[in-house]
Amino acid sequence: MPGRSPQGAERTAAARSGPENRSAPEETPRRAPGPTEATPPPAEATSTEPAKPAAAEPAQPSQPAKPAKPAKPAKPAAGERRGHRRALLLTLALVAVLLLLALVSAGTGAYRIPTADVLASAQHRLGLGGAPLDRVGESVLWNVRLPRVVLALLVGASLGCAGALMQGVFGNPLAEPGVIGISAGAAVGAVAAIGLGLGFLGNWTITACAFVAGLVTVSAVYLLSRNGGKTEVVTLILTGIAVNAFAGALIGLFVFFADSGQVNQITFWQLGSLAQATWPKVLAVLPCAVAGLLVAPFYARRLDLLSLGERPARHLGIDVERLRLALILVVALLTAAAVAVAGVITFIGLLVPHLLRMANGPGHRFLVPGSALAGAVVLVAGDLAARTLAQPAELPLGVLTALIGSPFFFWLLRRTRRKQGGWA
Repeated sequence: MPGRSPQGAERTAAARSGPENRSAPEETPRRAPGPTEATPPPAEATSTEPAKPAAAEPAQPSQPAKPAKPAKPAKPAAGERRGHRRALLLTLALVAVLLLLALVSAGTGAYRIPTADVLASAQHRLGLGGAPLDRVGESVLWNVRLPRVVLALLVGASLGCAGALMQGVFGNPLAEPGVIGISAGAAVGAVAAIGLGLGFLGNWTITACAFVAGLVTVSAVYLLSRNGGKTEVVTLILTGIAVNAFAGALIGLFVFFADSGQVNQITFWQLGSLAQATWPKVLAVLPCAVAGLLVAPFYARRLDLLSLGERPARHLGIDVERLRLALILVVALLTAAAVAVAGVITFIGLLVPHLLRMANGPGHRFLVPGSALAGAVVLVAGDLAARTLAQPAELPLGVLTALIGSPFFFWLLRRTRRKQGGWA
């Protein structure tokens, strides 16, 4: 019994003190939601002052509206809209200039055709009305002028797009399709066909040999620069330089053993020209050019990520090696087809992307298709100048582009060095 009495006493004490102890913890949570425990008088909690916190509470949700200042991304959005608008305006301007140059080039020459007659003949051929020209005018326009204009458009677009892709792949503003030996390899194929007197494909022999040799040269450069399953930019460039030197030696060897007629033909082909443009040559270039120009813009976003550097691009999920291989193949397809039908034409792939970067920035979504349009504009204008500046003679197109392009590139180099201290 004495051992039970303390327990009973504890139970009775707990039963007596239970309501009091329960009320105390119940009251404290009820008072706790009040202003604070530091405010002792309950009258203040029931006074009109709680209405002020209630009025202040709607003011606090307005403060999260201040974090709406992260709506400052709206300014970059406005900048992006301005960039898209500028890119659209530049695209429309390039298309308009290209159409105008094509019309002028189609009507200009030894046999002059007014622009209205060119349009009328085109409408007649398309069944949209108009009227045909006389027999000589129709023959000159559709068998001589228009094939040359279309071929200049395709070759210029191919070289411009290839230059933008090469500069994006190598991350170097001095890169162009000739860096990895495409142009030199195609030249070796054409010179070999001329020097050896090959004719197994008739008039297509030189074109086919140049195209195949260009692709083989690119493959050789890529395989020689590959080590451990990877290719480095520096290794690709140095291998391309070595292959260019070897190709130059082969060309010199073929010229040494060729006769005078073959030497003249080799020299004329190396200078670059569209004088032999025909519809069959246009159809030969068309599949390669269209395929390359359609595929290239799909790599624009990955080129933007690659411009951050190889390591950041890999962290962002870009397979750099696969991307580089795919773009080199696209560049080889575009350049080999262009060089095969037009000879070696320089500075288009080097200058055109620089001009567009100055106009709209380095984003490849506009730069890749814009370089194709601008390259077409430059080469159509260059071919028009080559045909008309020294009439009745015709200047080599490759010589003219080099004469105009090299001083312009030197000015561009000086301008960039003066403004930002170099190309970095």
